[in-house]
Amino acid sequence: MPLLRTTRSWRTAALAGLLLVGTALVPMASASATPLYRNPRASVSDRVDDLMARMTLDDKAGQMTEGERGAATPAQSAAARLGSILSGGGSTPAPNTPQAWADMIDAYQKAATSTGLGIPIIYGSDTVHGHNNVYGATVFPHNIGLGAANDPQLVREIGAITADEAAATGVKWGFAPCLCVARDDRWGRTYESFGEVPDNAVANSVIVEGLQGRSLGDPASILATAKHFIGDGGTTGGVDQGNTQITLDELRKIHLPPFQAAVNHRVGSVMISFNSWNGVKDHGNKFLITDLLKGELGFSGYVISDWNGIDQIDGRTGFTAAEVSQSVNAGIDMVMVPDDYLKFVSTLKAEVLNGHIPMSRIDDANRRILTKKFELGLFEHPYTDRSLQKDFGSAAHHAVARQAVRESQVLLKNDGVLPLAKQDNKIFVAGKNADDMGNQAGGWTLTWQGQSGARVIPGTTILDGIKGDAGKGTVVTYDRAGGGIDSSYQVAIAVVGETPYAEGRGDRPDGLGLDAEDLALIAKLKASGVPTVLVTVSGRPLDIAAQLPSVKGLVAAWLPGSEGAGVADVLYGDYDPTGKLSFTWPKSSSQEPINAGDGKQGLFPYGYGLSYRRHHH
Repeated sequence: MPLLRTTRSWRTAALAGLLLVGTALVPMASASATPLYRNPRASVSDRVDDLMARMTLDDKAGQMTEGERGAATPAQSAAARLGSILSGGGSTPAPNTPQAWADMIDAYQKAATSTGLGIPIIYGSDTVHGHNNVYGATVFPHNIGLGAANDPQLVREIGAITADEAAATGVKWGFAPCLCVARDDRWGRTYESFGEVPDNAVANSVIVEGLQGRSLGDPASILATAKHFIGDGGTTGGVDQGNTQITLDELRKIHLPPFQAAVNHRVGSVMISFNSWNGVKDHGNKFLITDLLKGELGFSGYVISDWNGIDQIDGRTGFTAAEVSQSVNAGIDMVMVPDDYLKFVSTLKAEVLNGHIPMSRIDDANRRILTKKFELGLFEHPYTDRSLQKDFGSAAHHAVARQAVRESQVLLKNDGVLPLAKQDNKIFVAGKNADDMGNQAGGWTLTWQGQSGARVIPGTTILDGIKGDAGKGTVVTYDRAGGGIDSSYQVAIAVVGETPYAEGRGDRPDGLGLDAEDLALIAKLKASGVPTVLVTVSGRPLDIAAQLPSVKGLVAAWLPGSEGAGVADVLYGDYDPTGKLSFTWPKSSSQEPINAGDGKQGLFPYGYGLSYRRHHH
């Protein structure tokens, strides 16, 4: 078609409705020259309709695909029309700073918005206890601690801070909250659970409102992800990605309520779980995804698979065409294929063209994904709002984290030894978790599995807090192995427990006993005769029944994150302990699974927690 150069013929063509998609009209200052989907004043649904009418199958297949930053450069991502890029755990730019993250993500956006229809990507990252992949982020207690704190409004504030710090780096989609109900503490993701009964996760699902803000379009809002749908905490033996062998009634009673709550909070995305339900992988289960989640619960956002999750449907390595069609037909809208995104796109297109996946399913998935992109304002503001970086890891954010640590401490035993005297005291501190930021932060901290290390992230260790809160005349001595303790000390604090782990590697089928180092330390302190307080830093209850008689005090500190000083605040009595167990504490791992209401007597029951003001619960 000839270029329309004169004003008169341009007007005539416009009036005749000839401004068709893809014609070579010279752009001019005419309202009709701007596609409707580019108009921020139009309704989201009209913008989605207009954009989808212009999209090819290539565009639509790309929108449904999420690749990993290590496998897809900005140019490769744009060429494949990818809808999303993610950072896996520990997948970061160098240097690992908010500025470098923003530069990296903006490069993906520049490439995406420069091609074809210019659809922006949405960048995803795990944000499970703060923006945990980025150095200097505020690192909050893991969910098990927040469940013990039982302060949903504080958790909502944690969500808002996490969103603020994520958005400051360009990450507008957080893979959180985990709303699993962990029913067997041998499971390596127990610390990602708010508690063993659904009420804990239901109450704390309000974190979704913190993450997503008053409006998704706010600069400091990110899209939240309720995960993992469904039954990940109910596998037989607590085996990660295992088989959840329960009735539909029990699934509804235990594992579904937190997801209903998240949908009520208008959560934008839901991630499917690796586990099976009665032998069938969730990633291929149309009843669970389409009928239960989208139909019955009324979830209107989009469903994302977990990492290579569709590849597990048939139990063989490498995804097949059958797995692609089964998972997409089951209701998965976007598929996380970290490395094989090109193979996925071509397979998805082929499965549409051969009739195995109806075009209506492709359109439904695209409508759900694009709706969230428009609601987030990504078409108007694809680039990072760097003004948010001034608050990244701020003192105000750390103060909220310290408050969360204080509220998460659970006092389990106190034979007159706590609170510690702040003045004129002589305190001995020992144990592998007393002065180790990595251990107290746990997994999903800078890397997937986390790592031990005195100063791996900024913040305060528990020892820092004990020293920093000490008053006039108080001496604090530290030796990891307990060397040098003698009867001149008034009290010993032994900080013991676990070292970092995440899914898979964290499973403990053989039990939850203390390690040799912890046992030797407790024996050494007992031999000294100094009254001892045991502080457990762990992602679950540990086997401590045998050690309990030899200590005067026991505090469960969980995985406090960057603010170890919050533990000391409670030890000194600056803050009365208010935390309550959101997990039954077993007498031994042989009692697993043990949960409230099952008739088993644990060492400490669900809901237990002492205070200094009253010596009963």
